[in-house]
Amino acid sequence: MVFITKSNKIDEQEITSLYRLEGPALERKEARDRELEAIIKGEDQRILLVIGPCSSDNEEAVMDYAVAWQTCKSKSKDQIFIVMRVYTAKPRTNGDGYKGLMHQPDTHAAPSFVDGLKAVRHLHYRVITETGLTTADELLYPASLPYVEDLISYHTIWSAFS
Repeated sequence: MVFITKSNKIDEQEITSLYRLEGPALERKEARDRELEAIIKGEDQRILLVIGPCSSDNEEAVMDYAVAWQTCKSKSKDQIFIVMRVYTAKPRTNGDGYKGLMHQPDTHAAPSFVDGLKAVRHLHYRVITETGLTTADELLYPASLPYVEDLISYHTIWSAFS
């Protein structure tokens, strides 16, 4: 077996420097992460809802959804805790078909994992900074986590198969 290099190694620092949370947005995310941890540990009795579209590949549709959930979050914050599901990769058993924003951010262009990582960071950043919700994502490959771990609050690995 031979591996053929098709591109340069992905520069993790370059990718993670894009769309970084700062100031009040970072403080809000960190506070929500602490609340989420308390719920998962059973220290907070609110119901956890990880909810949102199955495929988050249309940024404006995702943002419309996020705004609607933000309104719901405000009305029910004492009973439920909402984490916006922003799943950006689509598992494909045989490898055929569209694999999601993470792999092909422009459906009219060739797949680009680097451009996909940038698009994913931008989408999570927008949901967090524009709505105050924190986000979840499905990571098909654990090696993707370092590129988004500062933005997502909850992640699954191949959740469609668990």
